[in-house]
Amino acid sequence: MLVGISLENKLQNTGKPKDCADEMSQLLLEVASQRCKRSYAKIFGYFAPRLRSYALKQMGNEALAMEMVQDTMTNVWQKAHLFNAEKGSPSTWIFTIARNIRFDMLRKLKNRKEDICSDDLWPILCEQTPDQNEVSLDEQVTLEQVGQLFNNLPDKQRAVIEAIYIDGKSQQEVADELAIPLGTVKSRTRLALQRLKDMLEAND
Repeated sequence: MLVGISLENKLQNTGKPKDCADEMSQLLLEVASQRCKRSYAKIFGYFAPRLRSYALKQMGNEALAMEMVQDTMTNVWQKAHLFNAEKGSPSTWIFTIARNIRFDMLRKLKNRKEDICSDDLWPILCEQTPDQNEVSLDEQVTLEQVGQLFNNLPDKQRAVIEAIYIDGKSQQEVADELAIPLGTVKSRTRLALQRLKDMLEAND
């Protein structure tokens, strides 16, 4: 909550109109009641740059920061009906969402090696030559088994993996097609392949 409060203080100190919070509250209400995309666009335009600055300081990584911003704003769209102006300001509510997402991301990062490379997990996607002493995942399982596991992946991760593994697209092509940073594609690929690897090991 301190993050949102601090942001509001900074806005007031820099001469921003005091009714900014009221405006954002009204926009959130319109998103919640009417699913108004125009109102959401205004909220996104206002908060996304601020969330990016916050995320970069917290995560220290552009790709992770953008993923955090995207997930936060997706939550704002989906959960706008939960906002209550009587319990706090829009900035407090939105930055609380961002903080919770940050905690979730850090937990996931802690549960896997920071330097893990998706290409090491699935050599078929790798431009480098895999270690000859290492048995690749595509040698351990059939395509049918992998296809079944795809359904257990989050939608965003599954979309990236299917585009690369099944459609044969490069990570840059996927980034261009989805209009997301290349780093985000790499991050989702890495997370998806790690998840697949964990599921395969669990099924042994």
